[in-house]
Amino acid sequence: MARDYYTVLGVGRDATNEEIKKAFRRIARETHPDTNPGDTKAEALFREAAEAYEVLSDRDRRAKHDRGDTVDLGDVLSGFGGLDDLLRSVFGDGGLFGGSTATRSARGRDVLVRTEVSLQEAVFGGQATVEFSARSTCPECSGSGAEPGSEQTTCPDCSGAGQVRVARKSLLGTMTSVAVCPTCNGDGRLLTHPCHLCDGDGSVPDESVMSVEVPAGVSSGTRLRLSGRGESGGRFGPPGDLFVEVYVAEDPRFERVDHDLVHRVAIGVAEATLGSRLDVPLVNGESTGLEIPAGTQPRTTFRIRGEGVTHLGRRTRGDLIVVVDVEIPTQISDEQEDLLRRLAELRGEIVDRPAST
Repeated sequence: MARDYYTVLGVGRDATNEEIKKAFRRIARETHPDTNPGDTKAEALFREAAEAYEVLSDRDRRAKHDRGDTVDLGDVLSGFGGLDDLLRSVFGDGGLFGGSTATRSARGRDVLVRTEVSLQEAVFGGQATVEFSARSTCPECSGSGAEPGSEQTTCPDCSGAGQVRVARKSLLGTMTSVAVCPTCNGDGRLLTHPCHLCDGDGSVPDESVMSVEVPAGVSSGTRLRLSGRGESGGRFGPPGDLFVEVYVAEDPRFERVDHDLVHRVAIGVAEATLGSRLDVPLVNGESTGLEIPAGTQPRTTFRIRGEGVTHLGRRTRGDLIVVVDVEIPTQISDEQEDLLRRLAELRGEIVDRPAST
C-alpha cells in the first residue's frame, strides 16, 4: 500500500504549500542525521519526510498522489547533491538550523545576577546597581584581537567565509553540512601579530558595574533581560545577554497578594464598638485616613482602591486591603473591670463572678 505523505508530514489533505513546508522544517530539524548521529531510524524518518515534501510541494506530483497514482521517486532526491539543494530551498542559505554556525558558537556567555529592591521600588519602579565579573571587549585592540597597527590576512582554507563544507556518507547518500572553519575559528581572518593584552582573543577579564532600570510591578523571581550586555564574544562573535533576577524585600507593613497589598491593624473593643478613625500607611511612605464604623467586627476588611501594586507594563494598580482585628485586652485595671461588668449587666451578658474572699 502506498504511503500517505500527508500522514508522514502530519498535515491535512487541504494543506497549503506553506503549511507543508513548515511541517517538513519541523520534522527535518528533529530527524536530520547531524542532530542524530548514527541513528538509522532517524535517518529513515528524515528521508521519508523529504520524499513527502518533494511530492506534496510539486503540483503535478501532488495531483498524482491525490488520485492514488504511483509517483516515480527514482529521481526525486538523487539530483539534490545529497539533499543539500533541497534543504537550501526550504531553509535558505543559513542551513537547517539557521544562521551562521560560527556566529552561534562564538556568542558571548550570558550572565545572570541577582538584585534586591524594596517593595516601594517594586511598586513604582526604580534603579538598581548590579556588579558582576565577565569578559569585556579588549580596550587595546577594540575586540579585533590584532596588535594595533598590525595586519590581518584572509584565511586560505575558507577564503574569508569563516565556514567550510564537510561531506560525509550516510544511509541517505552523501550529506554535506556547514561547519566552522578550524583554521580561523570562524573569523575568516588570521592574525599576524596577536594583541599583547588579550593574546588575540579580543576580550579580557573585567569587573562590571551597571545601573539597571527596574520596571514598576516586578515581583520576586522576575528576570530582566538586557540584550548584548553580557560577556563579550571576543573577536569571534557578538556579546551575550545580561539577565537580572529581581527579589523584593519584605516590608513589615504589608503582605503582597498578587497586585493587592494587605495591611493588618488591631483596634480596641471600644473603637470597634463606637467607631474610630485610623491612619493607614501607604507604600509610598505617606498615610491616609480610614473611617472605622461603629460595630465593626473582627477581621472586617476595607478596600482602598488603587493603592496596591502596579500591573507590570501598565499604569493601573491593585488595591490596599486593610484587615481590622479587634484586640481583646488580657490585663485590665480594677476600674476597667468595674466598667466592663457594668456594661455586661446592662446588656444582660453573663460573665464570671469574682471569687469570694
